[in-house]
Order: sequence, then structure tokens, then C-alpha cells
Amino acid sequence: MADGYRNLSIGEIRGLEAAGCRSNSWGSVFVKEPFNAERIQNVTFSGTVKMGLFDGVARERCGLPLQHGIKNAHIHNCTVADNVTIADITGFIANYDIGEGVIIRNCGHISTEGRTSFGNGTRVAVLNESGGREVPIWDRLTSHMAYIITLYRHRPVAIEVIEKMIDEYAESVKSDRGEIGSGSYIAGCGTIKNVRIGNGAVIEDVSRLAEGSVNSSFKDPVYIGNDVIMDHFIICSGSTVRDAAVIDKCFIGQGCTLSKQYSAENSLFFSNCGGFHGEACSIFAGPFTVTHHKSTLLIAGIFSFMNAGSGSNQSNHMYKLGPIHQGIMERGSKTTSDSYVLWPSRIGPFTLVVGRHYHNVDTTQFPFSYLAEVNYESHLVPGINLRSVGTIRDAQKWPKRDVRKDPRKLDQINYNLLSPFTVGKMMNGRELLRKLLKEQSEGQPFITFERMKMKTSAAERGITLYQMGINKFIGNAVIKRLEETEFKSEAEIRKILKPESDKGTGNWVDMSGLIAPLSTIEELLSSIEKKELKSADAINKSFETIHKNYYDLEWAWIYDRLPQETGKPNDKLTSSDIIKLVERWKKSVVDLDHMLYEDARKEFALSSMTGFGIDGDDEVKRLDFEQVRGDFEKNSVVLAILDHIRIKSDLGDELIGRLKHTNS
Repeated sequence: MADGYRNLSIGEIRGLEAAGCRSNSWGSVFVKEPFNAERIQNVTFSGTVKMGLFDGVARERCGLPLQHGIKNAHIHNCTVADNVTIADITGFIANYDIGEGVIIRNCGHISTEGRTSFGNGTRVAVLNESGGREVPIWDRLTSHMAYIITLYRHRPVAIEVIEKMIDEYAESVKSDRGEIGSGSYIAGCGTIKNVRIGNGAVIEDVSRLAEGSVNSSFKDPVYIGNDVIMDHFIICSGSTVRDAAVIDKCFIGQGCTLSKQYSAENSLFFSNCGGFHGEACSIFAGPFTVTHHKSTLLIAGIFSFMNAGSGSNQSNHMYKLGPIHQGIMERGSKTTSDSYVLWPSRIGPFTLVVGRHYHNVDTTQFPFSYLAEVNYESHLVPGINLRSVGTIRDAQKWPKRDVRKDPRKLDQINYNLLSPFTVGKMMNGRELLRKLLKEQSEGQPFITFERMKMKTSAAERGITLYQMGINKFIGNAVIKRLEETEFKSEAEIRKILKPESDKGTGNWVDMSGLIAPLSTIEELLSSIEKKELKSADAINKSFETIHKNYYDLEWAWIYDRLPQETGKPNDKLTSSDIIKLVERWKKSVVDLDHMLYEDARKEFALSSMTGFGIDGDDEVKRLDFEQVRGDFEKNSVVLAILDHIRIKSDLGDELIGRLKHTNS
């Protein structure tokens, strides 16, 4: 008996043949002891087949019992673990290792044909349909690694090293045998070819899966459902693809859902993305990119924390030498219904795009803005989203909508609304607006900038809003730094404020969810180029470390920017300077919260109640509205704003009280 398996006895062979089983070589069929031949009926065996124990029953989710064993199937060159249920296979199952407790029923062909890497190493032509930014996908691709491969082509040595690591990984998993992980359920499927399936996966009624990996786990299973067609793919734990979605050359990260006839090719989807009805072509969908509508096309762009409105569309076809144009919509951007943006364009963080924009625009230095179409022209309203309650609601909902249950999370996601990435842009935007206003002729109502128009009054208000956001961010960090610390002198305060290192100064970037100093990323790239990191997993580990150290790096950035905001060197700061900073913070926080409060109130105005209480007067309308949407004063967001005002006011007052008793 080798590896716990033995040959069939003469009596067992006769019993199997009597049950309609056949084989050209019964000597190539091996079983475990004790073998129950009664559980094998009408099965053709070919190649080398190993079977485990069959005892008891499995159950469908509806409770229907299914006896462990094999019936009505052709099994070729497979290893079948204990208590597997295989029934009614019209074609065959070939060259697979099938894990314990797997159920496979009513399927056509499940096979591994030749040596395959199961989707690993597939080149995805992201951002540029014609190529030039291809990302080789692999089982543990992160949004940050893909970001580097896609956008850091100016570091060709680093890209070459990373791609070689991925190719080596793809070669290491290459096999002429597929795997179906323990506890998987496969039913009603047409063709599954060259697909590796992880533990606990549920795959039912699919039309075709080919050349891919289903990286399911017991803690966060993958579901692939009815009429789906997927070719050259990798799908990660916790994700769902169903309802006739068509996927080709795509990476689908953790916790994603693609459904309702969604179509995607040459695209990357990272954590918690959602695609329904619409179409994606060569997109980089960073975490929480969501599109719900049939008429929406996302093409040749990079997105994250983005919601695409109905009919949203981008164009990369103003070319003569092929589709080379690409676009960037930075984190938190939204598009309204029927929006259009001509690529190449770049939209700054947390910007709402309204209408159709027929000129290439770049708003990256103006975060939290509106980009609106007015009389076929692009008009920018800088900073206005800082006072939108919708922006705050978005920031609060994303962490709650992280559905990943896998203990190993691939993407390192920073949910902070204000960070050195966004606040650095606000500082740049503030200075740019001041410059534009200074250069503006007196009495002119509009500023023209980079093929966009901006009202002079909007620019002035933008400076005020950006300053409030800057005050809020820096004040928050200073208060947090001094919170629960003991100091008796200004020298002690200065010592507490001083960071442990200067790592974190300079510009910051958002690498598709990972907010980090550019200098830290450049250090990582240098390490990659010097081949100090030995594997793609080691690179991912570096991303985890950067994410873990975010707040230390953030403070170094803030400390470096403090003199710009206080007007004094940090080694000359006094308790009076800190008090002024905290008071400025407190005013900005309260003023912004009051703006949010008033913005929320608009949702409860009488005009918003149109269509409610249709057969009654205004009082019936109000009562009907309250039953559906709730009362303004009891709304959870409104209550959170009021609570925030109280908590932050108390926090600032407490620190000011301690600072006033500090010795100089």
C-alpha cells in the first residue's frame, strides 16, 4: 500500500463492473481502506485515479441529501479525497486533485489541459488599450504593486525586477494538474478548463471558466454564479461574480462584486469594488470603485473610492496613432448622470464632476471641488465639497462597507479624508488661488485657468475653505500629540512635538488606497532595483509596514509644515502659539460642522419632500417624509455632527486650559 492507497481486489472490480463502471486498466485505479464500492455507480475510469473514503451524506443548501460517492461520470487522471460527491457529469473530469468534502454535480467538462499557470502571469493592458502599461497579474497582486507597475514606467529597472518576480511566481505554480479545494461546491457548470479553485468556493451554473484562479478560503469564500463567462482571470477571497457577467483578462481583488451583465476586459479591480450593468475597458479600479448603471462606460482610467453616475463616460479616442490617452480620477471623485470627460484629464481628490467636459482638464491641486459644465465650458468651484455633508457621509461609509473577512488583507487601505496627500494639495491650491487672484485684473468676475473658468468669488471662498481644512487637520494632529501627555514647561512641549525622525516630509501620494510619502516609495523602489527584496511577497510586506507607520510619518510631515502655518520656527514655539493654533482649529472645526449641518438641513427642506404625501397637504407631506427619511433633528448624521461639535470643543478647551498653566 503506497501513500495509503491500494489496488482494487478482484471482487471489488466485479462489483464495480456490475454497477456499470468500466476501465481500460483497473490496475491504475487505487482506493483507500475501507473502500465502499457501493458508492461508485456508472463511472468510467481512465488514467491514474485515486479515491478516498466515501461515508455518509452531503447536503444541498436547501437540505436535500446527497450521498458521498461517484455516479454517472468519467474520471480521468484524478485524485479524489474523502467524502467527495460527484454526480451526473455529462463530459468528464480530467487531471484534477479534488479536496475533501467537495460536491460536483450536473456539470459538463472540468479539465486541466497541458501545463498552465492558472491565470498567473497574464498581461492585462490596463489604462492604455494599445499596451505599454501592462500589469502581469498574480495570486497576491495588491493595488499598490499594480500602481507602481502601471504608473512608474519612468523607473524601468524596478518594473523589470517586479515583473520578473511575478513571472517566477507564475512559473512556480505552473502545473498540468488542477486543484479543487476542500469544501467547494460546483454545480450546473458548462466548461471549467485550466482553473485552480480554492477552499469553500461556490461555483454554480456558469457557462465557462478558463485559465484562471479562484482564490477562495473557508473564512471568505468566492461565489461565481449563473451564466458567467470568465477567461484569463484571478479572483480573490470574498468576491462575487454572477448574473451573466463577462470577464476577460481581469484581476478581481478581495470583496468585489461584478454582476447584472457587467462586462470587463483588460481591467484591474481591487478591494470592495462593485460593477453592475455597465462596461469597463482597460481601467484601474482602485478600492471602492463602484458603477451601478447600464449606460456607464469606464475606460482607460484610474479610479478609487469613486462612484460613477448613470451614463458616465470618458473618451480616449481623440488620436491619430492609436488609443493612447488615459485619465486619472483621484480618490473620492464622483460623476453625476450623463457626465463626460475627455481624456487625457486629471481630476483632483473628492471632486464632483457635473456635465460634459470637451477640453482636457487638470484639477489635481484643487481637491474637494465641483467641476461643472456651464454653457459648454468647464467651471471649477474649489473646495466647496469640504462643506458638503455627502463628503463626510462617504468618508464614514467606506470603512463600514469593507466586506473583506479574509485575515490576510491584500490592499492596505487608508480611509482618512484629511491626510498629507489631500491637505498638501489644499496648501498648493490655496497658494495657487492667491496667485491667480493677484494676477487678476480688478473687477473681473472670472479667472481663466488651464482651459477652465472660475468665479473670482469662488476662488476667494476656496482659499477660506482650504484654510479651514488645513487648520482642522493640523490642529487635530497637534492636539492628538499633546493629548494625555504631561508637560510643565514650553521646552517640554517642544520636546513632545518633535518627531522621532524626519521620514515623511515632502510630497505624499495616494497609491490606490495606500497614502504614503513619495520619498518612502522612492526608497522602496531603490531597494527593488538593488534586488534587496527577494520576492513579490516581500514587496507587499513593505507596503504593510508603510501603512502601519502612517501616523508617525504623518506627524513628521505636519511638524515640517508647522512653521508655514504658525509663522515661527518649531524650536521657538511657545504655549501661546499652540493656544492660538488650537483656537484657530476649534473655530474651523465648529464652522465647518455648522456648514455641514446646514447642508444636511437642505435634505429636509419642503422642496425635497416633493412626491411625498401625494394625497394630502404640507403636513401630510412632512409626516410621510419623516416616516421614510426620518426627522432632521434625529437623523444619525445630524446627531453625529452636533456630537462632533461638542466633543471637539471640549477637547480643545481642555488642552488650552493645560497650556495656560505652562511655565515659559
